[in-house]
Amino acid sequence: MAKTLNVALPKGRLGEKVYAMFEKAGFECPSIKEGSRKLIFENEEKGVRYFWVKPSDVAIYVERGAADVGVVGKDILMEYNPDVYELLDLKVGKCHMAVAGKKDFVDDRNRTLTVATKFTNVAKSYYSAQGRDIDIITLNGSIEIAPILGLSDVIVDIVETGTTLKENDLEVIDKFEAISARLIANKAGYKFKGDLIEKIRLSLKEQTENV
Repeated sequence: MAKTLNVALPKGRLGEKVYAMFEKAGFECPSIKEGSRKLIFENEEKGVRYFWVKPSDVAIYVERGAADVGVVGKDILMEYNPDVYELLDLKVGKCHMAVAGKKDFVDDRNRTLTVATKFTNVAKSYYSAQGRDIDIITLNGSIEIAPILGLSDVIVDIVETGTTLKENDLEVIDKFEAISARLIANKAGYKFKGDLIEKIRLSLKEQTENV
């Protein structure tokens, strides 16, 4: 019986870019381009089944075995540290993890630094390495507002172009981690479907070498 590879793709532009890479690798699934509201698409002939999930959930599907492989941002891997294999940097969805604050911000190390972020573990790790005492405020949206309203001193967030920061009179204080999309695999799935996963990985790797 042929093995079917279950692939979790992040919804949105990144997922569409990545699907195009899988398609180029010879694992196309024409029904995925039909514009329907379906979430699961299968090409039995190619032995592949794709499904769209929220980007932050991809790692959960892979870790729990609902997907054999998936594509997820390095930021998610850093924040949640899922028990998966990280197989390849796909070199798409590039941005940086950064600390940002108001332009006139000066860090007074004699007091606790308040940090607004949705990446609480990333922020803790970053400041722990500096021996900096922090108070984390967990937010999920419009994090840039926090320093402007005095809710926090700084933010830790993903920065792509920096335009949103500039428009809100904020600036990057430190870029500390390059972020991009990564191919990940379920550890058990890799044992049983390793030949197929490796075939895909090698083809995707070829596509990234000139990026």
